[in-house]
Amino acid sequence: MTDPISDMLIRIKNAQAVKKETVSFAHSKLKNEIAKILESRGYIGAAENHGKKQKKLIEVALIYGTDGAPKISGIRRISKPSRRVYRGVGEIFSVKNGLGTAVYSTTRGLLTDREARKQKVGGEILFEIW
Repeated sequence: MTDPISDMLIRIKNAQAVKKETVSFAHSKLKNEIAKILESRGYIGAAENHGKKQKKLIEVALIYGTDGAPKISGIRRISKPSRRVYRGVGEIFSVKNGLGTAVYSTTRGLLTDREARKQKVGGEILFEIW
C-alpha cells in the first residue's frame, strides 16, 4: 500500500456510508494521532488500540446525526505520496467557511488549521474533512 493515510480515511468514509458502528485498520503512530484529532473535533467516536506488536489495530466508533446521516460528509486528500503540498502560515485558510477542518503536519506535530494559525506555523497539508 502506497498511501496508508488515504486508506484510513476512505475506510472511515465507506464504513459510514453503509452505516457500520465501528471500523478498524492497521495501527501506526501517525494514524493514531489523526484519529485523536478527528475524535476531538467530533467527526468520529472513541478510537481504541487493540492487539499486540505485528497485529496491532485501531478501532474507531462511528458517529451519526439524529437523522441517521453520517457526521463526515466529505474528505479530500491534498498532499499525496506523488505530490507533496506545503503551505506557509499566511496560506492556511478555513475549510468550508469554518465548517470543516484541515490537518497539517508541522514541526510541532499534527495540528488542525485553527491550531496552526494560532501557533503561527505552516507545514504539509494532509487532508481536509467536512
